[in-house]
Amino acid sequence: MPTTIKAVLFDLDGTLLDTAPDMADAANKVLADYDQPPLLDHQIQANTSYGAKGLLTAGFGQIPDYLNPLELRQQFLDYYQQNICVSTSLYHGIPQLLSHLEQQKIPWGIMTNKPTFLTEMLLPFFPELMRAQTVICGDTLSVAKPHPAPLLHASEKLGIHHEDCIYIGDIEKDMIAANAANMQGYVAGWGYIGETHTPSEWQAEAILAHPEDLISFINA
Repeated sequence: MPTTIKAVLFDLDGTLLDTAPDMADAANKVLADYDQPPLLDHQIQANTSYGAKGLLTAGFGQIPDYLNPLELRQQFLDYYQQNICVSTSLYHGIPQLLSHLEQQKIPWGIMTNKPTFLTEMLLPFFPELMRAQTVICGDTLSVAKPHPAPLLHASEKLGIHHEDCIYIGDIEKDMIAANAANMQGYVAGWGYIGETHTPSEWQAEAILAHPEDLISFINA
């Protein structure tokens, strides 16, 4: 466990924000256009962090050959941006954690695979998140997670050596990216972890049950 944490980088969906209600609503509208039933709760829980592809693949079971995945994704994006923050909310404990980081003068930022245009639409609804000292999105660079480059770019923007940063996310590729970037990865156990997921096997430093649990590592 680290004795000193100099910077914290967060995933967005399933880590800082519970975006599942609005993302699932967009996916369900696409599914309804093709006479498919809505997603079940366990499908939403397991697939929201995988975005349009994850949710729509879960809904269709397998996307039929006669449908264009890119067109389906665009339909999803059209619905989602129309109602991007109807039921989305900060996870309980995130405001307190961010305030603690700021009180300790520990810089923090966001590294998400969400596209820039959606991230820029969503963040202003949450003043706390607008205080992030850097925001790196899935299309900021030519590669996205699980490639380590976006995390390395984010730590550079914070002005902190990457080995002194930690990354918090809720899916396995978040931990793959963190390990590849030589950052310590922590699993957001409150996020979109499905019944078949095995976070204990993701080579993380720890699985955090609640956002406030990180404070104990910061104070260690």
